[in-house]
Amino acid sequence: MRALVAAAIGLAAALALVFTISAIGSPPGETSPKPLLTTVPGPKQ
Repeated sequence: MRALVAAAIGLAAALALVFTISAIGSPPGETSPKPLLTTVPGPKQ
């Protein structure tokens, strides 16, 4: 029973954090036009 209560409290805290961040909105500014590298670049050919 304690585990269920702890899970409910954790879920409520996570949802509160998500709703708070979405209510505040994203910070002003522009995103970078350059894509992020997702792999390590190999040797130059």
